[in-house]
Amino acid sequence: MRNVYDLIVIGGGVLGTFHAYHAIKKGLAVALIEKDATPLGATVRNFGQVVPSGMNGKWQVYGRESLKIYKDIQSKFDVSVRQEGTVYLASNEEEIQLLEELSEINNHNDYPSRLLTQKECLRDYPGLRENYVKAGLFFPEEVIVEPRLMINRLHAYLVGIGLELYKNTEAIECHSLVDYVSVHTAKGDTFSAGEVIICNGSDFKTLYPLLFNESNLEVSKLQMMQTKSQGIYRLKGSVLTGLSIRRYEAFAECPSFDAIKAKEDPDSLEKKWGVHILFKQAVDGSIILGDSHEYAPAEHMDELGFDIKMDIDRFILTEAQKIMDLPTYEIQNRWTGRYSQCKNSDIYQKTIDKNIHIVTGIGGKGMTGSAGFAKENINSIFHFKHA
Repeated sequence: MRNVYDLIVIGGGVLGTFHAYHAIKKGLAVALIEKDATPLGATVRNFGQVVPSGMNGKWQVYGRESLKIYKDIQSKFDVSVRQEGTVYLASNEEEIQLLEELSEINNHNDYPSRLLTQKECLRDYPGLRENYVKAGLFFPEEVIVEPRLMINRLHAYLVGIGLELYKNTEAIECHSLVDYVSVHTAKGDTFSAGEVIICNGSDFKTLYPLLFNESNLEVSKLQMMQTKSQGIYRLKGSVLTGLSIRRYEAFAECPSFDAIKAKEDPDSLEKKWGVHILFKQAVDGSIILGDSHEYAPAEHMDELGFDIKMDIDRFILTEAQKIMDLPTYEIQNRWTGRYSQCKNSDIYQKTIDKNIHIVTGIGGKGMTGSAGFAKENINSIFHFKHA
């Protein structure tokens, strides 16, 4: 390995890794610096649902490009991508109306979707309760991944096509010189590159603490859980429910959304903790359930604590059991995840001295939007023709 590159990416999560991927595809010499032995943040603490259907118009474009990228990589190297589609399940007439409106929006955008009757939902998703589901909207192009497998397999694939990967390596200083950036690590190593991209909130905090505290970033803490294996039972794709319909950005573009949201109880537990109910089956047969959202300014993120609030978990389980009869709801794992997002923008971007680029705060869009967004951002930073 050498120590001079065209690009150094700091942060080996999904956002940083896809920046490295697109730079390598452009023929650049790239180093990826990850402070831990494997990424431990939001990239590995999520459902693994790649769902452009849930995003607003701008980010759906990135998400649809991400789908192409995931599928292309999967055709060459197994990174755990499975194309099983996404379904949104409506539990009442208001949610049916939102599904119908979103279907029209996606027809206009040439993004395939199909409205499902109650009978079709019950046929396609075994265990779904008839007294819950009234209709569905299915997106056949969407995929799921195994987050804890995917990122490490993606790293292995990129190393095979030219990436130089430094794990257990913490960047502690960046200095912009005349025509390059010098990056110093806690191990005493020094690397140089024409451009540096910082894609991890904790690295951003370490390298630029004052800027981090002024960044208007906030952190969301999520609670998720995993059942024991469901045996021979199979649940395909991403399953999102009525509370998701009432939360996801895509539905905010529906004509009826504001009026429907205005009738919701602001004091309900699901509103207080940002709960919506999602199901996704992992390759080992377990079901991932969640999730909730608790917020704090980034400079005070420690106030979120590390405890799991059991009243939230109990609520998620109770609501999930109203929707789906699974062979078992016995829980084998519980965890919290965190992601950062920008209060006044859809992503945080700041360039320092022309060639140090901070790109973070992608929020809950990371698994879906990173691949497509990073492609555009690499083209912009290196002045490649967009394609």
